[in-house]
Amino acid sequence: MIDVSVIIPIFNGEKWIDNCMKSIANQSIFETQTRIEIVTFNDGSTDGSADLLQNWASYFKYRGIPFLITGSPTSRGVGAAKNGAIRHSSGRYLCFQDIDDVMHPNRILLQWNVAKHNPNTLIGSKISRIPLNSTPRLVRWANNLQASQLALQIYLSFGPTILMPTWFCHRAVYDKVGGFVETGQGTPEDLIFFYAHLDKGGQLHRVDEELVIYTYHRDAATFSVSREKIQKIQLNRIEKLVLPYWDKFTIWNAGKAGRRLVRLLNPDNLKKVEAFCDVDKSKIGRTIELYCPKKRRVIIKVPVINFKDAKPPLIICVKLDLTNGVFETNLNSLNLIEGQDYILFS
Repeated sequence: MIDVSVIIPIFNGEKWIDNCMKSIANQSIFETQTRIEIVTFNDGSTDGSADLLQNWASYFKYRGIPFLITGSPTSRGVGAAKNGAIRHSSGRYLCFQDIDDVMHPNRILLQWNVAKHNPNTLIGSKISRIPLNSTPRLVRWANNLQASQLALQIYLSFGPTILMPTWFCHRAVYDKVGGFVETGQGTPEDLIFFYAHLDKGGQLHRVDEELVIYTYHRDAATFSVSREKIQKIQLNRIEKLVLPYWDKFTIWNAGKAGRRLVRLLNPDNLKKVEAFCDVDKSKIGRTIELYCPKKRRVIIKVPVINFKDAKPPLIICVKLDLTNGVFETNLNSLNLIEGQDYILFS
């Protein structure tokens, strides 16, 4: 029986394969009696990925470590590639690895030690980023979230609070969700899976060590997913699971982000918008009229108040970590409870 299956979807990963596989080969867990297999899915690569995978299959076979190569002649997308690899795997636990990322030597061992006692938990870790200082806001956010915030700050543009390249879980977590959606490029399959996991009572945990080096490059699959698509998925969940319990609410941000949110709301929730709140003195005291070109009429008139006068609940459409702490200080001054008095949507 295999203990851990390392799941690796690959599309044109030629430039990354050697570093990725070296980091797997150097895992400290191989010094134990734990049984590991590596399962790759070559998703229609048109570069030299296939030959490199064969070379690594020979290397791991020499070490007595199962290395499976499966795939598709044409690209089916990340979700299908992950599902395809998992279908050919047999481990009780799944360790997800992107081919353009690198594991620290203790990654599998440390996450497996947590997973053995948390079978209903999606486990991640802190990350480091290469090139150095790329996407510093993402790294600060992901690495500094408190345990209580992992299930709260789930509507930000950063995506899941447990970053996909660090996922590790019992196979039962995957089976309960039913796998990743297979709608191809441009689909945030990780976010959809993440929400489904939470909706089915799944738990979250982050190992507080940097166990994955997360690579930033313009060919990464994440850049194929538009912010608009992510936002619609996030708002759909908010409208299903949050807003039915609110009689009225205020939107923090009378600018572009707040107005966009109002335009996306369904008619029933549009009626619940009580006010915008803001810190901009030029906006406070005004009434904003939002016009719908399709209906050729004003759909709502919303007053703008000072953030200090806003009464919860609030949807906050202000990006974190962009104002040298000013926004965070203003928010903390209100003594609100995240998840109860407000949610972040930015």
